[in-house]
Amino acid sequence: MNMDVRELNERLGAMTAAERLVALAAAFPVGAVFSTSLGQEDQVITHLVARQSLPVSIFTLDTGRLFQETYDLLDKTIARYKVSIRAYFPDAARVEELLTQKGANSFYESVENRKECCFIRKVEPLNRALKGASLWITGLRAEQSENRQGLSFVEWDASRNLVKANPLLDWSLQDVLDFIHENNVPYNVLHDRGFPSIGCAPCTRAIEPGEDIRAGRWWWEASQKECGLHAESAK
Repeated sequence: MNMDVRELNERLGAMTAAERLVALAAAFPVGAVFSTSLGQEDQVITHLVARQSLPVSIFTLDTGRLFQETYDLLDKTIARYKVSIRAYFPDAARVEELLTQKGANSFYESVENRKECCFIRKVEPLNRALKGASLWITGLRAEQSENRQGLSFVEWDASRNLVKANPLLDWSLQDVLDFIHENNVPYNVLHDRGFPSIGCAPCTRAIEPGEDIRAGRWWWEASQKECGLHAESAK
């Protein structure tokens, strides 16, 4: 499998993003899934998957604490592209226990508490969504953060026993914005209000000019700005 991943990675490097998605769908005709957070990068991939009628299942994680603008965009995207986007919600009993024991805003109190909330609301639902999948497509870009600069177009995710693909890895933010503008891709209106990266409403703020694009996520922490969804990938 590792040799296949290396070979596929080399092939994808010379392709456009649209060509990469076609090649990935061909290499994984069964079990290809795409996780969308409705961010700008993910909207580009949804556009390419839908317009090329690729056999890729699309899902999203509804943490229960998203912005209303994100829900509005979800409905708009489904209507625009005529695609099915399956929503995965956190286990209700675990959310109830968390709120009962620690309150609704425990994530502000410590990194440990924040990661616990992220695990319950995002990581565990993601693991359910990826169960049985052979290929996991994401909208990660190397430019987004220092943590993501070492990623490859395709990697073996040993913890989930599948291949993880990042077809927009070499795109700049300007590439993303240009594509959205040129193709009239629907996007979250919060991006126009200073939110380059959008997650849960209590954990996301607009950024100031000159700040890192991830500075608005968990802004009260001096951490690596990751929630755990993409922390375990291994080449």
